[in-house]
Amino acid sequence: MSLELRHLRTVCAIADAGSLTKAAAALGTSQPALTAQLQRIERALGGQLFARGRQGVVPTALGEYVLERSRLLLMGMDELVRGAAAHPQGEVRLGGVAGPILPGLIERLGDQVSSFTDDSPRLLCDLVAAGRLDAAVVADYREHELRPPTPLRCEVIAEEPVFIALPERHRLAVREEIDLAELAGESFVLAPPDGGGWPECFLLACVRAGFAPRTPHKASDGWVIREMVTAGGAVAPCRATFAESPGLVIRPLAGTPLTMRHLLVWHPDGAVAERSGEVRRLAAEIFAAHARERPRYVGWLGLRGESDDARPDRRRP
Repeated sequence: MSLELRHLRTVCAIADAGSLTKAAAALGTSQPALTAQLQRIERALGGQLFARGRQGVVPTALGEYVLERSRLLLMGMDELVRGAAAHPQGEVRLGGVAGPILPGLIERLGDQVSSFTDDSPRLLCDLVAAGRLDAAVVADYREHELRPPTPLRCEVIAEEPVFIALPERHRLAVREEIDLAELAGESFVLAPPDGGGWPECFLLACVRAGFAPRTPHKASDGWVIREMVTAGGAVAPCRATFAESPGLVIRPLAGTPLTMRHLLVWHPDGAVAERSGEVRRLAAEIFAAHARERPRYVGWLGLRGESDDARPDRRRP
């Protein structure tokens, strides 16, 4: 089961009511139906969210974590909906995943821009389709290409390979390029599922390389990933433009088994439709400028006889 916003609202309603019976009444459903739904949510999250007792329900440690994150997500979504319903005339509403492209577009397009950031490409596409955003910068992966819902339009901004982040003292850090199979047995830090093909594409690449990866660590924050790798206990797949830092090195994977694409998605009737070519061009320039600051990525392109601008500007239908 894939978690949706309605499931998060259900978890919050149960916590607020303090009992499944009261929560069922507030949600307009039966107590058995709500119990069954909660069990499905708990299975999806991998643990019990509430401890049941005669006095009602109390969140477990996992439940407290899920509630905290759920309330933040729901608050952000509510703010987005309220803002989108009454956005000023002429304002461009942009969404995007984490990375340099969205902030760069905001700077280039001027003051009449509002923005919303989320890790889920599918959520961003749904918001564009619903008219809550005019366009979004999203990402997908080779063999897991995103198919935005009708009638959205989509065009590639840039492509980049997935590299590997290693502790500087790692035995393979001296290599210019690493075969993915050589990382069998390592502990990986993986970002959680984003609905756009990650981490499924990475797991598939590992299986093709002959091993099932150990993934004891999950983290979406770049700073946390960087610290976990630098500490020496793990390695992490990362964007080719992920910056090296003291104690951490970035290395290409031999044969480029993983490639990600940056995409511009827009609604044909939205405010960006007539400017989609300009916005895509600006986004490609922003990515190219960011990539030029990453020597490891520029060196990787050079080994393949490509200029540092060739891959960012490459288009695909």
